[in-house]
Amino acid sequence: MKLLFVLLLLIPLHVCALEATLHNLSSLSQAGQQKITLWINQSIEKTQNTLGPLKQTQLPIYLKPRYVAFEPVPWAKVKRTNPDGLELHIDRYASLNAFTRDWTLYHELSHLYLPLLPYTGFWLSEGFASYMQNVIMRDNQVITQAEFVQRLNAGFERARLQTKTKQQPLNKLSADMWRQRAQQRVYWSGAAYFVEVDLLLRQQNKTVAQVIASYQLCCRPARSTAKQFISSLDKLSKSNVFSLLYNKYNKRTDFPTITKEQLNLL
Repeated sequence: MKLLFVLLLLIPLHVCALEATLHNLSSLSQAGQQKITLWINQSIEKTQNTLGPLKQTQLPIYLKPRYVAFEPVPWAKVKRTNPDGLELHIDRYASLNAFTRDWTLYHELSHLYLPLLPYTGFWLSEGFASYMQNVIMRDNQVITQAEFVQRLNAGFERARLQTKTKQQPLNKLSADMWRQRAQQRVYWSGAAYFVEVDLLLRQQNKTVAQVIASYQLCCRPARSTAKQFISSLDKLSKSNVFSLLYNKYNKRTDFPTITKEQLNLL
């Protein structure tokens, strides 16, 4: 059984409609179906509140309900098909509140705003999703500003600790992160990059979210090199902020210093 629902987001001059198809929804109870549908509906709406409408009009979501799980969404991934979709492994017994406060769906939805990058550029895609999951939750009052700062700072601390033993250039470690189990350094180094970009853009009254929203609608291909992606963002932001920091981060072997005071400026 498949369930279709349409989310409408009003933007100037036209309406963008996203039709999500939930596969395997019928494996849940009636109450479970209503809960999961509401959660996904609300999560897409929150994501679009921050990042704007997705250009794709169809979104297949493949549900994998579990009877035993230790968190609401123990695992998820983007399925790069045509159109792109999501696979969600979920705890069928988790509450709506637990699902709403779980970061995973916001993270995976954020990935859909970027093209598929090569392995050496995964630090960008995972960093963007790791940063944006928290921005989306903060913007939509799922978490407070204090929680936003705490979550980012905690991620950075984990990355700093892992950097002590994972000191390869970031682009090389990115391509080998699964074998080396280096996700903490790769994901949160990427998040730190977007934090620094956001801080610089805000001096020009712009944000990362605004630039990515424009990129999604005008220029996002299915696949891209990292340099092409960064070049497009520079053009859209009418700056060199993205490339300036990309050149600094791409081969760096250390973890940057980002303070709580800086995070509170976001």
